[in-house]
Amino acid sequence: MRKFVLRRLLYAIPTLLGISMVVFMVTRLSPGDPVRMYTFGALDVTEEDIADLRAYYGLDQPLHVQYVTWLSQVVRGDFGTSLQYNRPALPLLLERLPATLQLAVVALLLQLAIGIPLGVIAALRRGDVVDGVIRFFGVVGHAVPAFWMGLVMILLFSVTLRVMPSQGVLTVGKDVWDIGDRLHHIVMPAFVLALAGIANYSRYLRTETLDVISQDFVRTAHAKGLPNRTVMYVHALRNALIPMVTALGGVLAALVSGALVVEQIFTWPGMGQFTYAAARAKDYPVIMAGVMVASVLLVLSYLIRDIVYATVDPRITLK
Repeated sequence: MRKFVLRRLLYAIPTLLGISMVVFMVTRLSPGDPVRMYTFGALDVTEEDIADLRAYYGLDQPLHVQYVTWLSQVVRGDFGTSLQYNRPALPLLLERLPATLQLAVVALLLQLAIGIPLGVIAALRRGDVVDGVIRFFGVVGHAVPAFWMGLVMILLFSVTLRVMPSQGVLTVGKDVWDIGDRLHHIVMPAFVLALAGIANYSRYLRTETLDVISQDFVRTAHAKGLPNRTVMYVHALRNALIPMVTALGGVLAALVSGALVVEQIFTWPGMGQFTYAAARAKDYPVIMAGVMVASVLLVLSYLIRDIVYATVDPRITLK
C-alpha cells in the first residue's frame, strides 16, 4: 500500500507541473495589466511608479523567468503575495477552503443519499410509472443549469415562501457553532450543487443494477431460497456499487471547482467565489493558488478512489 501511494504521488508531479504551466501562461497572456488596473485613478502615480511596481512583482521579466521564479517559491510553500490584499495568497485562499469543502461534502452526501436509492428503485420498478418519473428527473437534472435552479429556489423558498435564507453561511448574531442554523443555510446551495450528481448516479446505478440482477449468481441466490431483500441488498447491490467507486473518482474535487457558480448565486464565502473575484481582478498569485489547490484535491481524490476500489473489490490489488 505504501509503495502504491508513493508511486501515485510521484506520477502526479508531472501532471501538476503541466497544469501550473498552462494556467500560468494563460493568466499572464490574457489582456490587461494588473498594475495599471490597481493604480487606475490614482493621480499621484507616475509611469516610473508603475514600472517600479511591475519590477517589484516580477512582471517585467520574460514569461519563462517568471514561471521558474514562481515555481521555486511554490516548492517552498510560497505562492506569492496577493496584488489586491498585499497578503500571502495561499493563506488567504485556505481561509475560504473550509466553507467550500463544507458545501462540497454536503453536496456529495446528498448525491449518494438520494441518487443511489433512486437508481435502485428505478431498476427494481423497471418499466412502470416510478421508473419513468425517476428517469425523467435524471434527464431534467442534467439539463437544468445550476445558476437557473439556484435563482428559482431563491425566488421560491426565500422571496415567496420566506422559509430559507438566500445567502451566507450563518445568520448575523448567531453562534458560529450553531449547527442548525448552518444546516438551514447550506440546504439550498448544496442541493443545487448536488442536482447533476443525483441525476447522474441514479441513471448510472439503475443501469448497473439491471446488469447485475440479470447475472447467474443472482438467479442462483434466488434458487437457493434466499429472501428477495437479502439477494438484492446484500448480493446484487454490493456488486452494482463497485463500478460506482470509479464514477466517484475526482467527484469531490469536481464539486469544489464546480462550486464557483453556486457560491456566486448564494453569496457563499468559499474558495470558488474568491478565486473568481481574483480572476476578474487579475490577481495572479491568488489565481494560481486556487488552481493548484483544486488540482491537488483532484489528485488526492483519485488516489482515495483507487484505495477504496481495492477495498470494495477483493479482486483488485494495489501494487
